[in-house]
Amino acid sequence: MQQPEQTPAQGITHDIVIVGGGLVGASLGCALAPLIQRYGWKVAIIEAAPLDDAALSERWQPSFDARASAIAEGSAQHFRQLGVWEAMQEEATPIRQIHISERGRLGATRLSAQELGVAALGHVIPNAWMGQVLHRHLRALPVEWFCPATVEQLSPEADAHYLRLSDGSELRAALTVLADGGRSGLKEQLGISSRNNSYEQTALIAHVGIGQPHQGVAYERFTEQGPMALLPLPGQAMELIWTHPSGEEQALMALPEREFLAQLQAAFGDRVGRFTRAGKRYSYPLSLITAKEPVRPGLAVLGNAAHALHPVAGQGFNLALRGIMDLVEALEQGEQARRPLGDMTTLLAFESKRARDRGNVILFSDGLVRLFGQSLPLLSHARAAGLIGLNLLGPLRRGLARRAMGLER
Repeated sequence: MQQPEQTPAQGITHDIVIVGGGLVGASLGCALAPLIQRYGWKVAIIEAAPLDDAALSERWQPSFDARASAIAEGSAQHFRQLGVWEAMQEEATPIRQIHISERGRLGATRLSAQELGVAALGHVIPNAWMGQVLHRHLRALPVEWFCPATVEQLSPEADAHYLRLSDGSELRAALTVLADGGRSGLKEQLGISSRNNSYEQTALIAHVGIGQPHQGVAYERFTEQGPMALLPLPGQAMELIWTHPSGEEQALMALPEREFLAQLQAAFGDRVGRFTRAGKRYSYPLSLITAKEPVRPGLAVLGNAAHALHPVAGQGFNLALRGIMDLVEALEQGEQARRPLGDMTTLLAFESKRARDRGNVILFSDGLVRLFGQSLPLLSHARAAGLIGLNLLGPLRRGLARRAMGLER
């Protein structure tokens, strides 16, 4: 662990500084609102990208190419607590059923909202819309923004962290939260390393048009190349997440639209009718990444800065949101116990709870990737039998559905 640096003694300028104003940082800002009001905490958010005030005030203009996330029912409940779900729901597409299958095998499992007595297993929401709703909500809160700005220096002191920003500002925070994704370099600046296990796969992501209504069904399909998912979007459109061994996706990225759709049709089949359109294609390599020190005195690491998962189960942001809610709960308990912000007793209690949840999600998502990534004939028959059996066994299927909904840890 890096030792505190000796710096000139100066007072703390902020109780909490959040580095990153994206979905994770903005959600944390909203979640802190009751504590800001109750305890008078001074909170700041540092964000590198300029806030688009025009976009926050104008009517939402959806884009066919806008990236989207699957928000589990458990996450929707958290957003209700934050007071933002009603607005988010305006652009949300409900997931009413999840269909899990393996290409070339008869076995399949279906998870149904109706069976569980809920309106939806989850929702698919454009990331840009979620960000807009969160930022609109934050504008009404006493949160200070440093934007656009980046952290040029982050160093620990005896009872705070010192932050020097690109705009010349100097801050000292009792608690600093890294919510800036996994590529900022701030973790490395502090000497926090990560476990990085590459899947040697790359995800190709695009929106695709389909020839028939999707009926709110999300598809998870395991193929020889890797898992693929289709998530329902407004109208006759779905978000595609299609994984391939790294390098093999490049040919698909370069294909003309018509040929790309033909390849997709051959891989997925006709469950959603004919694929009619493909939007802009994106790709990114897949790894299982976990920070080795997600908490230190006066420091907490959240979101992709703390963990990056395979998208097979759609759990990344949902896991991060639970981390946000757990951190806020731990901070309130610490305040009630009269411990200073950033106290390790508080942060270790938070991390203990997160470690259990994170471990369960990794076991679930990583286990699916490993299980369906094996091509042994006997194993593929066993997987098919398992999917059929799971579809027949109500309690097991319902347990899987509750985990997919983020209602069980």
